[in-house]
Amino acid sequence: LAVDKDGFVWVAESANSALLRMTLDGKTEVIATECEGKPFLWPNDLCLGPDGAVYMTDSGVKVRDYKVGTEPRPDFENVKLDGRVFRIDRETRQVQQLDSGLRFTNGLAFGPDGNLYVNETRTGMVYRYMWRGEGKLGPRECFGQSNPDPVPGYKGPDGMAFSKDGRLFVAIFGRGRVNVMDSNGQVIEHISTRGLKPTNVAFG
Repeated sequence: LAVDKDGFVWVAESANSALLRMTLDGKTEVIATECEGKPFLWPNDLCLGPDGAVYMTDSGVKVRDYKVGTEPRPDFENVKLDGRVFRIDRETRQVQQLDSGLRFTNGLAFGPDGNLYVNETRTGMVYRYMWRGEGKLGPRECFGQSNPDPVPGYKGPDGMAFSKDGRLFVAIFGRGRVNVMDSNGQVIEHISTRGLKPTNVAFG
C-alpha cells in the first residue's frame, strides 16, 4: 500500500493481478492490469516516487503457479520467474516497464538520496537505480546482500523502508527478523520479530 498526497490509497493486488486505487471511504477502482499488452502477474509492492508517480514491483509469476495453499510449491526453486519493475503515471495511468528478469522482485523504496532500491527475494540482493530526474532511472546496480547468511527453504527479503538517517530496514521473510543495512549496503543489525514471516516495514 501507499497513500498519495491527495489521500488515495494505492494497492498492489496479487490475487487479481492489478494496480488498484482506493478512496479513504473504501471505494476501489482498477487503474492498470498490464503494460503494453503484457498482463501483470504478481503485483507485489509499491511506493511513490519523487515525481509523484507510482513505482511497483511484479514478482514475475502467478500466485497460483508458485504456491500450494499458503506455502510455496515444493519445487519453487525450479519455477521460472520474470520479476519486473514498473512506473505508473498517476494522472495519465500510463504504465512503463523499467526493468525485468529479476528473481521474485519484492520490496522497493526510495532512499534519502532520491534513488530507487528494489530487492529480490530469491537471491537476497538489494539493487539500486540512480535517479536521473523526471521519472528516469539509471540501470540496475548492486547495492548489497540483505540476507548474507542464507539457510535452506523459502526465505529472503520482503518489504522494506528507509529511516530518516538513511538506514534500510528489510523484513526477512522466513527468518523471523528485520535486517538493517547501512548506506554502504552492509547488514549492521538484526531485529528479531515474534513471527517467522515478517513481510513489510513502515515508520510512524
